[in-house]
Amino acid sequence: MCRTTTCLYCRKTTWSGCGNHVDQVMRRVPNNERCTCATVSQRTTTRDKSSGATGWLNRLFGRSA
Repeated sequence: MCRTTTCLYCRKTTWSGCGNHVDQVMRRVPNNERCTCATVSQRTTTRDKSSGATGWLNRLFGRSA
């Protein structure tokens, strides 16, 4: 089941959960209060490419690909 949550980047409302109930959850949220950030995978990919690491464990242990 999906639910509303707050985006860690822009502090606006977004959703979390299975993805099957997004329309139901976000129906009550006005468009100007919705998160417009890129998806988590796009943010992670961008950050990883710029840092040269391939994942958070590699960054944690100081290993590179």
